Amino acid sequence: MKQVTFENIYTPAQIVLENDLYKHFHFPEMLLRYDSNFIDFKKMPSIEEFMSAASYLREYHVKNGQKHVKFTFPENEKLHAPLEEYLRSEEYSIGYLELYSINPSQFPELDEKEDIEVKVVSDDNFEEFLALQYKQDLQFGSEFADQKVRLYKRYLQDSKIVQLLAYYKGVPAGTVNVIVEAETVEIDDLAVSEAYQKRGIGSRLQKAVMNIDPTKLVILVADGEDTPREMYQRQNYQYHGFKYNTQKVYEDK
Repeated sequence: MKQVTFENIYTPAQIVLENDLYKHFHFPEMLLRYDSNFIDFKKMPSIEEFMSAASYLREYHVKNGQKHVKFTFPENEKLHAPLEEYLRSEEYSIGYLELYSINPSQFPELDEKEDIEVKVVSDDNFEEFLALQYKQDLQFGSEFADQKVRLYKRYLQDSKIVQLLAYYKGVPAGTVNVIVEAETVEIDDLAVSEAYQKRGIGSRLQKAVMNIDPTKLVILVADGEDTPREMYQRQNYQYHGFKYNTQKVYEDK
């Protein structure tokens, strides 16, 4: 396949506006999901262009009862100093994501562990999957967790999305959503319950992803300032690039 880019990453949202400067993504089914409600700049904006886009997005979000604005910037471009200075002065948070891929055959071999079992989510175990996810999503508030339930139900009916549930000694302990495209298999929202971390569950979930279609490249994005990226590097994932983002949450609507 061609070079992997952030364009290969699945975004559950619709483009409601596109111009020469940016694309505006909006997902009315889940207004609290920042990663589905944002502006993606096609080219690095000037301060004036950013201010104009921010004013537009803020007004759009206020009409929908949304308290945040979020922006992503062109792939593999660092923020220019004046823009970064402006964002910090306006109390925007700034971060970046990193893009990784791996050929399934390059994923490390794992020792057999009878305590861990990974199953594909179906109607039979969907409630167990939901219960574990809900508990994890509650850290972002009950309204967010409720909206996420609707998203997971939508995923269950989507033929290109596979949901996996890991059990530790029969107890639900980890989850991941997998987006299967024509040339890639994407790992999304991999999470292990705090009580069962450091037992190899995350690796088992990844191994199950590798087995979905060994002919396709497995891709994922990781927070550039978080520790899981170090694990991916140890597991032979290949780094492809970065993408900066910024967001601001308003106390009032």
